[in-house]
Amino acid sequence: MKGFPDARPERWLGALALIIISLISLGNVITRYLTGGSFSFTEEFSVFLLVVLTFAGASVALRRNRHIRIGFLERALPPKYRSALILFQALCGLTVLGLITWYGGKLAWQEYQWESLSPGLGLPQWWYLVWLPVLSAAMVWRLCQQTADRLTGRLTDEP
Repeated sequence: MKGFPDARPERWLGALALIIISLISLGNVITRYLTGGSFSFTEEFSVFLLVVLTFAGASVALRRNRHIRIGFLERALPPKYRSALILFQALCGLTVLGLITWYGGKLAWQEYQWESLSPGLGLPQWWYLVWLPVLSAAMVWRLCQQTADRLTGRLTDEP
């Protein structure tokens, strides 16, 4: 899309997750209608893909400066204070995302070491959990890009 900063890998990942969720759900509905039963794996995969979709979409929203926030205060402040507020917002976001990345990575590593299996399909649990620190680290990168663009004026906060 012209005029917007890009987050292409996250856009593709989010689109792929949404397509797979749709196909799984459609297949499950058709199977339930025809046979009266459903696929056992659909909920486990759908929840996992929904988390991937959420984090990928949040990363795209960060890069495009589309997250919900109250811009009134930012626009009312003089440029010097506005920059300080943008840096404070970025620091808060980096703190939260850094904690998610760290603890998500720690959890995925522990699940790998313990060889935990998922309850539905018996797949290694870390296959699902490793995406949490990976995508939150992508969000950290996109937040840094967004903050730099906002501070240099390449990305406007005007509605």
